[in-house]
Amino acid sequence: MKQQEQQQMWRRLKTDWSRRTFLSRSFAGIGSFALASLSAVDQAKADENVPWPTLQGLPHHAPKAKRIVHLCMAGGPSHLESFDPKPELDKIHDQDFPASFTAGQQLAQLQNASLKARKSFAKFKKWGAAGIEISELFPHIGSIADEICVVRSMKTEQINHDTAHAFMNTGSIIKGRPSMGSWMLYGLGAETENLPGYVVMTSQGPGAQPVSARQWSAGFLPSKFQGVAFQSKGQPVHYIGNPNGVCQSTQRQVVQEVQRINGLLKNRHNDREIATRIAQYEMAFQMQSAVPELADMSDESKDTLEMYGVKQPGDGSFASNCLLARRLLERGVRFVQLYHRGWDHHRNLEKDFTTSAGACDRPSAALVKDLKQRGLLEDTLIVWGGEFGRTPMAQGTGRDHHINAFSLWMAGGGIKPGTVYGATDELGYNSVENVVTVHDLHATMLHLFGVDHEKFTEKFQGLDIKLTGVEPARVVREILS
Repeated sequence: MKQQEQQQMWRRLKTDWSRRTFLSRSFAGIGSFALASLSAVDQAKADENVPWPTLQGLPHHAPKAKRIVHLCMAGGPSHLESFDPKPELDKIHDQDFPASFTAGQQLAQLQNASLKARKSFAKFKKWGAAGIEISELFPHIGSIADEICVVRSMKTEQINHDTAHAFMNTGSIIKGRPSMGSWMLYGLGAETENLPGYVVMTSQGPGAQPVSARQWSAGFLPSKFQGVAFQSKGQPVHYIGNPNGVCQSTQRQVVQEVQRINGLLKNRHNDREIATRIAQYEMAFQMQSAVPELADMSDESKDTLEMYGVKQPGDGSFASNCLLARRLLERGVRFVQLYHRGWDHHRNLEKDFTTSAGACDRPSAALVKDLKQRGLLEDTLIVWGGEFGRTPMAQGTGRDHHINAFSLWMAGGGIKPGTVYGATDELGYNSVENVVTVHDLHATMLHLFGVDHEKFTEKFQGLDIKLTGVEPARVVREILS
């Protein structure tokens, strides 16, 4: 009997010792469990009270930019007719393009075709005190030459529109990756309480290519952070008003009850998408009052409308979208993306490029001027450009897709104004001096917002995913003020 009691005591001692050891060595014991739990609850409550909170630990350093507008020239505008003059190309117009440039190179529709040099139909001139050479097709952008930095040495990896857009927006061609707007909103939040933190609008011109919604997807991040596509014509959001017979107080009761039920599900399942659903129901309710006020441009002066070239607010034009973008930025939206689908000029280059330039030149410059006069340009980053460039070789009456060289410009938000960075070769085929990749661009954008791109990661399928991918990326400090 005595031996049996000793065995039982030994078993209890082993159990007690193991339990005490586990608790003492696991997160400093029970106290740490309780503290961690309380902290998580407090953080959750804080997040529920702030529609777009900043991620803990961000920013990594003092930011220079607070908000961003991406003016996306969808289709790939020709750098040779816009921001990169090539007199040597003009000299060999209609001659065989040197094979030394193209041998073994990836082409799109010109693969295995007879390649003839095509000169620029546009004339270039020097603009501003900086003397930046810009095409005469962009006189309004030329007028702000001393406010912008033209990057002439961009390079990308994808030669077809959808994948090139995906690479420009997400840093990857793999579906399900977050867009740069979603990364920004997820990490840095937004100051608005009654509008989405990331808004997308589109307009259209000749050479329009479709743009899929995956370009503003949140990917594996909570869907709360995806871009919200506003309508360009009429009211930005459909069904923003209540139907007849439904007053706002009645609707609030319905929303509250739905939120209560969703809250029960959230507590039971701890699912991030349920939390997103709760946040989006509340956001939708708040937008019912915010969106009509946003879209009502009756308070805009005649001079402002003329500066942008707006003929009728809400008419679906790029000009109207630019003005609405400024109003969104003023209301605390973090990321605004304007797609102008009108730059895929495989044919009729002279006519269609001129049309698209005319649609985008004035409002793009007006946005810079308007933000500056309102004291917002200093901490608003503007990026203007497409997903790739166009070939210096002719494709019938147009130009083909080109990934080895293209141009874009940036302004505000910590960008050095009145500068040109990088260069292409004498024929505009390859970026050869101070080459900037898409990942470099992303790293630089994040840096301006106070984010170290190497440290801004999210765990997904066992990997630490970041916007700038796995290849080395650099912050282009030479273009920073």
